[in-house]
Amino acid sequence: MESLSPAISVVVPARVPHFSGLRTIPPLLPIWRPKSSQRQRIRAHAENTRPPSSAASAAAAAIDYSDPSWKSKFQKEFESRYDIPHLTDVIHDAVPIPSTFCLRMRSPTEDFADGYPSDEKWHGYISNSDRVLLKVIKYSSPTSAGAECIDSDCTWVEQWVHRAGPREKIYFKPEEVKAAIVTCGGLCPGLNDVIRQIVITLEIYGVKKIVGIPFGYRGFADKDLREMPLSRNVVQNAHLSGGSLLGVSRGGPSVSDIVDSMEERGVNMLFVLGGNGTHAGANAIHNEVDNPVAFYSVGALSYILYSALNCRKRQLRVAVVGVPKTIDNDILLMDKTFGFDTAVEEAQRAINSAYIEAHSAYRGVGIVKLMGRSSGFIAMHASLASGQIDICLIPEVPFNLRGPHGVLSHLNYLLGKKGSAVVCIAEGAGQDFLLETNAQDASGNIVLGDIGVYLQQEIKRYFNEMGTPADVKYIDPTYMIRAVRANASDGILCAVLGQNAVHGAFAGYSGITVGICNTHYVYLPIPEVISYPSFEKPRRIYLQIIYTTEQPASEE
Repeated sequence: MESLSPAISVVVPARVPHFSGLRTIPPLLPIWRPKSSQRQRIRAHAENTRPPSSAASAAAAAIDYSDPSWKSKFQKEFESRYDIPHLTDVIHDAVPIPSTFCLRMRSPTEDFADGYPSDEKWHGYISNSDRVLLKVIKYSSPTSAGAECIDSDCTWVEQWVHRAGPREKIYFKPEEVKAAIVTCGGLCPGLNDVIRQIVITLEIYGVKKIVGIPFGYRGFADKDLREMPLSRNVVQNAHLSGGSLLGVSRGGPSVSDIVDSMEERGVNMLFVLGGNGTHAGANAIHNEVDNPVAFYSVGALSYILYSALNCRKRQLRVAVVGVPKTIDNDILLMDKTFGFDTAVEEAQRAINSAYIEAHSAYRGVGIVKLMGRSSGFIAMHASLASGQIDICLIPEVPFNLRGPHGVLSHLNYLLGKKGSAVVCIAEGAGQDFLLETNAQDASGNIVLGDIGVYLQQEIKRYFNEMGTPADVKYIDPTYMIRAVRANASDGILCAVLGQNAVHGAFAGYSGITVGICNTHYVYLPIPEVISYPSFEKPRRIYLQIIYTTEQPASEE
């Protein structure tokens, strides 16, 4: 998952007050003795954006559980945090018009010379009051697997977020819209699918001016990079190939330069496809252009001050909407992100190849390294799906290589028992074993060491020392997986995400992202999504990994 460009130095502090509650999540299992420094380096950027423990403690302490009305106070604070920004928060005289997204058959190029069509009898519109339940499990005890409790009694409190979809009233006249789409970070299956659906939905609304910004945020500032005109004819078959027809890059200019460029180009709708870092940039752009009231939500103090001085001055009528893109599936609050299912499916090829190599060799060991800087979703799901993995290692669960309950000892047991073994490891796992560096990529991510190569060398060394050499094969399919086209499941997800991104922009929402939550599509305020990467979701899945692989849950 990409991080925020150093040029867009936005940090998300804890929001105060923040009734985050008491997270009484028990340890998963005493799996391979944790080290105190485990995950420190790979989470360096995330720790800068994770709410500080002191602030979280203060917020939890702010809840007086003896107060009979504490639940209603919690819900009000939650509703305040998850209320999504709207153009009318700043542009008070903005007047809505009937939606041009309706059942009437018309050409997408219609000029609406006779006024805007209305189809009030169509029951396909979403009410602004519709909500989706964020949490659907009522835990009876903090000791239940994966329990996330507000208080020690696991009191049930309903938490609702905004439902996504087309509204009956819109705040942009289609003929006045110039929409821009930008893809940032690394490649991910489904980028072209989302671009295609955004363009098609914009044309259904009646928008004629649609452009793509080439090569991420840097396309706003590089004079040698020209915007790409987009239309249904241009994107019609874009989803049939992988990559991004707009190109991607990490890093980019400052927020002020981006907004200056948007003003010069006349862009008043911006769709940003990217992960946590890209969304932080999108939120910064949103604050710069039109929301001077929510400064507490993002940014270091200096950036908040800068935004406060500039966004009041600009007062631009611009909608900025994000579409979450991270192949690692580690964005908060969402069921999954596009590209993840495709990555899991494509990883089966590498795992099967590693299995065949290991199974065909004398004392063979296959190693497959998959994506996952901070979270091991791809490694876990691919391991479960394949049924060929003996050991799965992820960043969330520290492990030992040596010792009676270490990885090497278990590999020795597996080779003695069945003659071969296959290991699946996420790229961010085991970074403590590697030489620490301070190197960063253009997005500000810590450059990870190659844990796959290290593990291969350690396995060879271990068995050579024992006098029983092992034949170790290592496969890294990262770039092969990132570049493929989306599968059917991701294709559907991308289509609906793209549609709902456009619906949100026309409804006047800005500084939001669209995602799927408990199988329903929702709008979420960007600050709540980018607070920190999602680390806790793998807990229940990893239990199933233990059951399936029978890898050791060793002593503490």
